[in-house]
Amino acid sequence: MDDLSFASDFPPATRERWLALVEGVLKGADFERRLVSRSADGIAIQPLYPKAEGAPRVDRAQAGRWRVAQRVDHPDPAKANELALLDLEGGADALTLVTRTAPAARGFGVAIDSLADLDRALDGVMLDLIHLRLDAGGHGRPMAALLLALAKRRGHTLSDLSLDLGLDPLGALAAQGRMSASWDAVAGRMADTLGHLTARGFAGRAFLADGRVHHEAGASEAQELAAVLATGVSYLRALAAGGHTLDAARRALAFLLVADADEFFTVAKFRALRRLWARVEQACGLEPQPIRLHAETAWRMTTRRDPWVNMLRTTVAAFSAGIGGADALTVLPFTTALGLPDAFARRVARNTQLILLDEANLARVADPAAGAGGFEALTEALCEKAWALFQEIEREGGLLESLQAGQLQARIATVRAQRDKAVATRKEPITGTSEFPNLGEAAVAVLMPMPAAQENSTQQNPAPSPAPALAAPAETAFSALVARAGEGAGLAHLAGTAAGAAPVAVAPLPSTRTAEPFERLRDRSDAILARTGERPKVFLANLGPVAAFTARATFAKNLFEAGGLEAIMTDGFSGMDQLAAAWRGSKARLACLCSSDEIYASHAVEAAQALRAAGCDAVYLAGRPGELEAALAAAGVSAFVFAGCDTLQVLTQALGTADA
Repeated sequence: MDDLSFASDFPPATRERWLALVEGVLKGADFERRLVSRSADGIAIQPLYPKAEGAPRVDRAQAGRWRVAQRVDHPDPAKANELALLDLEGGADALTLVTRTAPAARGFGVAIDSLADLDRALDGVMLDLIHLRLDAGGHGRPMAALLLALAKRRGHTLSDLSLDLGLDPLGALAAQGRMSASWDAVAGRMADTLGHLTARGFAGRAFLADGRVHHEAGASEAQELAAVLATGVSYLRALAAGGHTLDAARRALAFLLVADADEFFTVAKFRALRRLWARVEQACGLEPQPIRLHAETAWRMTTRRDPWVNMLRTTVAAFSAGIGGADALTVLPFTTALGLPDAFARRVARNTQLILLDEANLARVADPAAGAGGFEALTEALCEKAWALFQEIEREGGLLESLQAGQLQARIATVRAQRDKAVATRKEPITGTSEFPNLGEAAVAVLMPMPAAQENSTQQNPAPSPAPALAAPAETAFSALVARAGEGAGLAHLAGTAAGAAPVAVAPLPSTRTAEPFERLRDRSDAILARTGERPKVFLANLGPVAAFTARATFAKNLFEAGGLEAIMTDGFSGMDQLAAAWRGSKARLACLCSSDEIYASHAVEAAQALRAAGCDAVYLAGRPGELEAALAAAGVSAFVFAGCDTLQVLTQALGTADA
């Protein structure tokens, strides 16, 4: 637009001129406190960034479309196959085979006990035309043997297949708390596995440095990056010690990061990993090569309440991972936290990506964030912070030693506690759950409800079921596992080779969703409704004219209904007798005063006394009490609700009172 004749009439826009205007609005308030926020890693988020100049780029191996991946996780292999074929016919070009032994199965997962089960689950799937990633948790090696045996049975050449075997022993250890043999033994098996795959011309990725277990435990962006780096470096060392070159070792690795609804940090995180791993390669004396980077939308951000909002979250996450440079993307269906998604939920997950690719044309630009000051600054800040955290893990002896000492778990727990506090105070609001809840929401269809043991996932990830007491083969070479799988040996028999001397145990990382504390309150409300026929209620004692109480009454309604307490809205009262009579007629046991500070000064004490005299079990006041706090407390006000208060604590106490 430089050719516009009036452009020269305006002075150039500079940061200095912008700051001068901002100072006029702030009127002396501190710029850093008012306009600069910070991430969980302490990274400053500025309100405005200049254009980035000359930022380094680390590209994907192949520009263009990312792979549209769908989870295959129905317990019945035949039904799983039916859903997978629908996904492929509907536009997916990649599958993630989630078995029941994987932490990510969350109570489901395909029941694959034999080569016949695997063949049935992938019946009609042309393995040479799609990408396939295994997600089998601690049973990854025997499951990989079954997959290779299936490829041989179908006459495939491994060099023609796009496969990720997903072997991640350290990730399985972090999630499940145990490793079946010593790390030296496991590392030796990794080297043996890669040797067999190389001899057969395998062109995929055998091992996975997976960030999901850390993200689900509450890790920050930099912590997730650091853990993924530490995992990848541990695998490089194991494979190099087993006789493989560093170049061969790095080509055997793939990476997986979590995409969540924070657009800027998700984009920056994906871009940062490519830069960080290039730095690792340079430190190894290697010329950096593009990595294979998978993405999966965040389990941590999914909600069971108002699950339709999950569609918005996963759309932002998919958009961010796509422009951040993911090679393949799995979108969790919007009903995932409620149970096994049906064909409709899977279709929405699939079409979310297809719309971004084919209608929004996101894949037509190699690096859409390049040159954008905000993205470049956050990418660089994440690189710096994650590298420092990675070095801390290295000083502790590496990822395994950090997990054994509980140091990594403790650092993640600290960040998780900070986030829990932000969620409890609604500093980090959850739409449809802690903010703007819908007490009348209709049930959402799923194929199978979430098992009770999985509904609140703050418990540890389940460990794989122990293999039956069978005579374990003495040979643990991967070639022998593949041969036995082809001869008909089942998963239990193959998994029997995993046990070894000096097994490793660590404190497992929990799998959490941030909405769970509020969901538990809503569950209590549902239980009361089922038992009594009514939800617990809170009477909004609105004082004065509509203009005086509307803002705080709306705030209070939103707050109490987040805990499952039905808010009874009123038109406003001026007389205390009228107020008390209306409360008695509402059949509520609780009340909340709502009005302006001016009306509180003249009527709040009297209104609280009237409600308590009428028998109200607890009286709340919407807003900060200021100088009236002592008088209001003496009049019977139980607590004050305002932006930034501990909403979880208030709602827990309110539900307890309402259900006493």
